[in-house]
Amino acid sequence: MNNTFGFSPRVLGLAARAEETARERFNAIDAVTEYNQQKVLAAFINNNVSEACFGASTGYGYGDRGRETLDRIVADSFGAEDALIRHSFTCGTHTLGVMLYALLRPGDTMLCVTGRPYDTICPVIGIAGEPGQGSLADLGVKYKEVALTADGKIDLEGVKDALCADKSIRVVYLQRSRGYSLRPSLSAREIGEAAETVKKYSSAVVAVDNCYGEFVQKYEPVALGADIMAGSLIKNPGGGIARSGGYIAGRKDLAELCAYRMTVPGLGREVGATLGNSRDLYMGFFNAPHVTGEALKTAVFAAAMAESLGFEPTPSVGEERYDIIQALKLGNEENLIAFCRGIQKGSPVDAFVTPEPWDMPGYPCKVIMAAGAFILGSSIELSADAPLREPYAVWMQGGLNYHSAKVGVMSAFEMLLKF
Repeated sequence: MNNTFGFSPRVLGLAARAEETARERFNAIDAVTEYNQQKVLAAFINNNVSEACFGASTGYGYGDRGRETLDRIVADSFGAEDALIRHSFTCGTHTLGVMLYALLRPGDTMLCVTGRPYDTICPVIGIAGEPGQGSLADLGVKYKEVALTADGKIDLEGVKDALCADKSIRVVYLQRSRGYSLRPSLSAREIGEAAETVKKYSSAVVAVDNCYGEFVQKYEPVALGADIMAGSLIKNPGGGIARSGGYIAGRKDLAELCAYRMTVPGLGREVGATLGNSRDLYMGFFNAPHVTGEALKTAVFAAAMAESLGFEPTPSVGEERYDIIQALKLGNEENLIAFCRGIQKGSPVDAFVTPEPWDMPGYPCKVIMAAGAFILGSSIELSADAPLREPYAVWMQGGLNYHSAKVGVMSAFEMLLKF
């Protein structure tokens, strides 16, 4: 490679060997990317996308052709009956919250079958945060959970027992990605198997937090048995172009309920001005399969470099991936700090900034975060963060294109080796 960044011979050699090690996995990623890109292209063509779809609506937003067409494109691409995709969903947690509030009523029980969910959704459920803020628990919704098995799989027997013991369970909730844990992410097939178990023993709705998992495989959870799923547009499905937003996709009747919660009963999806955001959402979603593939290659490359230095990556280089997150166990606090500073140094935005560990609200220890992104908080752009505690793992994700993200990863290992 052109050594514009002055990498040491050792890091250049490690990178070259890492790419060779990753070649087979890169080829597998390219095959999935091509399949998904053609699937999305077909959805655009079949739904007659035109320049008229990109126009801005204001006020009530009645009859916005672009908004309605994009909903159909998302549904078709994901194998769903219906979908909602909106710039006005503020983040993934907000989008998931809309889905849960739409599906649950006082007296219902929500059963999470992937253990304790990600930190930010816990206050929505009411198992964290201050009471009285309008959580599901405040509204009379109960919560139960089934832990994953020792090897990080869904405990199908435990799910069966929970469903048979409590007929008030209305929603069975699954978190696809690992979040800030080292458990494996879930494949669409595993989620489908869990959905099959749920439907055998109850009429509960299977709802999936699909964040970080879109376009990683050829099929999404709703195409394999899940009833509904949701995610963020500043992750995979926004393609690095959507500046905000989220989506919900699944059964038509459930998407309709979500539309009423998104706005108000009686209006639902009929209102909601696009305010000139449609073009970004269209371009982002069209770009999403390719960008997701680039992020996956970046993750595999990082895993290969880590393995060559004796660090433990999860997933490993050869494992099939079900989300874009790459965890690396780096052994100690100093290595975590150095790695994150190297990621920042190799970023296109704010490369001159030096990340420092800080007391982040909600965490019992200091956290260091690196992100030089065009869109604040974007997880499809290269970023890394780590709590400074055992097992001293950093969670890395994203990469708008492999060739620039590769530089960020090499910069991270260069900094680590010099520390």
